[in-house]
Amino acid sequence: MRRHSVSSEPVPPASNRSDWSTLKTLIPYLWTYKWRVGLALVFLIAAKMANVGVPLVLKRLIDSLTITPGSTQAMLVLPFGILIAYGVLRLSTTLFTELREYTFAKVTQRAVRTIALKVFRHLHSLSLRFHLNRQTGGMTRDIERGTKGISSLISYTLFSILPTLIEIVLVLGYLALHYDIWFTVITGVALVSYIAFTVIVTEWRTHFRRTMNDLDSKANTKAIDSLINYETVKYFGNEDYEARRYDEGLKRYETAAVKSQTSLSLLNTGQSSIIAIAVTLILWRATQGVISGTMTLGDLVLVNAFMIQLYIPLNFLGVIYREIKQSLADMERLFSLLDQHKEIADKPDTQALVTNGAEVRFSHVDFSYETNRQILFDVDFTIAAGTTTAVVGHSGSGKSTLSRLLFRFYDVNQGAILIDGQDVRDVTQTSLRQAIGIVPQDTVLFNDTIAYNIAYGKPGASHADIVTAAQSAYIHDFIESLPDGYNTMVGERGLKLSGGEKQRVAIARTLLKHPAILIFDEATSALDSKSEQAIQAQLKEIAQNRTTLIIAHRLSTIADAAQILVLDKGRIMERGTHMQLLAADGAYAQMWMRQQARPDEALASPLEGADEEAVDGADKAASGLPFDLY
Repeated sequence: MRRHSVSSEPVPPASNRSDWSTLKTLIPYLWTYKWRVGLALVFLIAAKMANVGVPLVLKRLIDSLTITPGSTQAMLVLPFGILIAYGVLRLSTTLFTELREYTFAKVTQRAVRTIALKVFRHLHSLSLRFHLNRQTGGMTRDIERGTKGISSLISYTLFSILPTLIEIVLVLGYLALHYDIWFTVITGVALVSYIAFTVIVTEWRTHFRRTMNDLDSKANTKAIDSLINYETVKYFGNEDYEARRYDEGLKRYETAAVKSQTSLSLLNTGQSSIIAIAVTLILWRATQGVISGTMTLGDLVLVNAFMIQLYIPLNFLGVIYREIKQSLADMERLFSLLDQHKEIADKPDTQALVTNGAEVRFSHVDFSYETNRQILFDVDFTIAAGTTTAVVGHSGSGKSTLSRLLFRFYDVNQGAILIDGQDVRDVTQTSLRQAIGIVPQDTVLFNDTIAYNIAYGKPGASHADIVTAAQSAYIHDFIESLPDGYNTMVGERGLKLSGGEKQRVAIARTLLKHPAILIFDEATSALDSKSEQAIQAQLKEIAQNRTTLIIAHRLSTIADAAQILVLDKGRIMERGTHMQLLAADGAYAQMWMRQQARPDEALASPLEGADEEAVDGADKAASGLPFDLY
């Protein structure tokens, strides 16, 4: 497609989702394996109970050593049993933790896979308008971070936050039942203060992370856009300019990253202060208890071990909370892609297109890309089954819009487009596009082999079918002359091939598709005169008994079309066969005469509203040079 008219409104990068809304979107994907989730939670609780039991056994071990000198048997038996119990609990903590991760691993990875696939399918289902507005570099980075964010969120929540909360409940409960209430109060106040301080400071720091994300996406978008347009950058010698643009983004990212890092120092200092005060107070109370005889040395060791076990994971709470918030922010951007409205969607219970000759009818079609700028006005014509209709007109007259509407990249504002009497809005998009094959003027190929790009017209096609299609497109001999033959890589967007070679690959893959309806959007514009003549003859043979729409610039290529339409500013101003239009002595006749008589002046507009691009094509044809030199 040569000309992309787009909405003036950019696609929003993310919706205003809350964290809870993002979590609610994620939970159904996890709940598919609810039995695994439940089993993982059982292992999690078991691991925490074993972990809390370790200090209890250690207390018993220490207290058992403080026995009377005559109790030799107790000295040998009791500590030995406690030591065994201590080792078993230590092993159980690790064992249950690993069982939890083993059980939940499939849940996490399947959720990531399912969501990533759903986003990928959804992006392909969005309208052309969305994809013309998108920023590929930023969007791919959002998808990458979003899928990683799912793994991070599950990991931090299930393996860090939830276990810590369970341990806090168990420890506070034990302290409240067995010791002075001050132990519970000190521990509880310290935990609340620690968590509140961490959450408040991390919330304050979150906007630095969001800013870093946005700037990272923008810098990545500029870098990818610049590399995609490598040739253009080289044509104008703008390497330094592109480097400066990229560095401007990196500089802003650097500033945000420095602020994020320095604010982290404040968070760590505050957390350490709260922990130090709490541990000091706990040990002071425990020491007083030992001195007064209300507590044993084992109790002192127990409360100290509890504090260490609690505050070691809490020491990372700021990082974990920040990462959870970051994961939620990344997932928000990922899920916002799923929230993008499908401008073109199949109706419920839509049936597949059934072709019987494939007659195409544009019935009084009005269309505009934007509400304030209409492109087509009451366009009404029929392409009889098995015949060829050509459309000519100046650039911007709406020619390519006809093919986009037929493909249902957009829906018409008024009127209808029918194939064998079936409105294209009432059939599935898959069946509609399967019935249509297009050879565009600007061919973009996948960064894969020539064989892959030809076979893309019919995935799973045999090598013999690929060769036959290549021969029909007059590119087989060229491919065979390459060192790697059909396994030759074509490069990003097919840049290793010339314009004419890419065009012939596009023709080959369309032939392989074997569609009922053909669209040639100036299909031979990038070919030299000799190749063009050969392929034009082949295209005419291919178009026989197929409904064909040709968008033409060079009038000589469509002289034998059953019907020729002349578009001007979105309206059909003339229609008829080549001879009828010449006899009418209108705009078409003047265009024809100008192209035949003076192709060297192709850049001059032959008449107001005439086909400037057609004249430009005629000039290139007359020069005898391959079009890819232009």
